[in-house]
Order: sequence, then C-alpha cells, then structure tokens
Amino acid sequence: MNLDGLFTRTAVSFQPSLPFDELVINGHEVAGKGLNRISQILDLVREMAGIKMNAEVMSENNFPAGAGIASSAAAFAALALAASKAAGLDLSEAELSRLARRGSGSASRSIPAGFVEWQMGSGDDDCVAVSIAPPEHWALTDCVAIVSSQHKKTGSTEGHALAWTSPLQTGRVADAARRLDICRNAILKKDFETFANIIELDSDMMHSVMMTSNPPLMYWQSATVEVFHQVREWRAGGLPAAYTVDAGANVHVICLTEYAKEVEKRLRELPGVSNVLVAGAGGAAHIV
Repeated sequence: MNLDGLFTRTAVSFQPSLPFDELVINGHEVAGKGLNRISQILDLVREMAGIKMNAEVMSENNFPAGAGIASSAAAFAALALAASKAAGLDLSEAELSRLARRGSGSASRSIPAGFVEWQMGSGDDDCVAVSIAPPEHWALTDCVAIVSSQHKKTGSTEGHALAWTSPLQTGRVADAARRLDICRNAILKKDFETFANIIELDSDMMHSVMMTSNPPLMYWQSATVEVFHQVREWRAGGLPAAYTVDAGANVHVICLTEYAKEVEKRLRELPGVSNVLVAGAGGAAHIV
C-alpha cells in the first residue's frame, strides 16, 4: 500500500561542469556507499539517454530515514522518475518500476498507485510492480508507531544478504506464493480479518529469518513487541487493526480508516511510542 502524505521529493539535474555525481539528502551531503548506489542508477539512465554528464541529486523526505519506514523504496522510486525525466526520457510505468528496482527491490512497488504487487516475472524485463487496485478501492490507513528514529546499524541490503544463512529462509520462500495469493485476494475482497492475519504472519516470518541468521539481526525493541501485543488485543476486542514491520523497530499499524483516530490515540498512549505518522493509500510517483 503506497502512502499519501509520507513522501520523498527528489530533484535531479545533469550538469556538464560537475566533476562527479553529487548527492544531498535533507540538506546534508552524502558520499561513500550512499552516493555509489545513486550513481549506479544514474549510470543506467545515462546509458539509456546516451549522455555522459554527471548529476546533482537533491532529495528530502518528511519521515525518518533508515528506520524501517521504506525510505530507500521511496528514494529510489523518486530518483528513477526524476533522473529519467531530467535526462529527457519518457519511461512507461513498467520501465520506471524496473529501473527503481535496480536501486532497491521495494522501490519497484513505490512507482504505481494504491495497492501494488511486485511480480516475480521470468527475468529483468517483467520483474516489475503493478497496481492491483487504486487508492480509493479500500479505505485503509497506516498509523506508523515510531519507537526509534535512529538510523539502523544494519541496512536492508545487508540484511537480505544474510537471509540464506537462516535455516528458516527456505520455508519462508517456499510459502511466499501462497501468502501473496491470500493477501491479494483479501485486498480485492476487502476482507480485513484475513488481511490482518496474513500480513502479521508474513512480518513475523521475515523477522524470524533475521533473528536466526548468522550473525542474527534483532531490529525489534521492547516497545515494538508491546505494540504487537496491544494491536492483537484491540483486534480481538473488535477494533480492526493489524501490524506489520519492515526491517526496523517501527510498527505499521494498518486499520480501517474510520477507526484511524482511535488507533492513533491508543498508540500515542503506549510507553515507548514517541510519535505516530498517519497516512492513507496514496497515488503513483509523479512529477511536482
């Protein structure tokens, strides 16, 4: 579910006078690995456009970066669109999704609108994300419980590299298509109970792999686990809410929009929750 109100805004300009690519995020110049990942996408754009100029990339977001709220996904989706336009390219949605995926797999899903599925495909050409339903299809709201705004020590890319050291990863991957079918059907049918159970299962399985990798990764904090317990109690009591967690400590609590204010209120009352970001389903990546 792409989010409305939580955004990354990126500007790209190719300049013949630049001796190398430059990257500024939220007013701070970035070098090293962060710049290298950006330059790899810029290289693909330069190759497609037949240009050799270096680029200045200015990016900002209105939510914590590197804290498990898909900042990399948003960043590379924005970069794919901004860089391709700046280079004079007019890429289709599928082409943009493919380009964004080269920076971060999750970024492929941040290109289309609303409720999005990343298709495995048979190769690079068809390994893209597509919208399965527009934002207005289902009134869901994501209340993101912030328990840590600090940049995580181990990023998602490094975490992915460790996944196959876990004895649980084979089973997780083997069951992925089944979970995806259940989630897709639940969204299309607006079946919240089924949706809640499958996203919580999928999240728990992913973190179980991280915890049993070598070396193990433990992103959760005590407040993270407390949110889990509370959300399940709320749902058992009739409040339609469910949790899912990216590679980080912060918890996405997804609920029916009509209950969003109540969910936000309850989350803010929990010890260890410093803030709650609230966003509904959002549109596609676009030029502003």
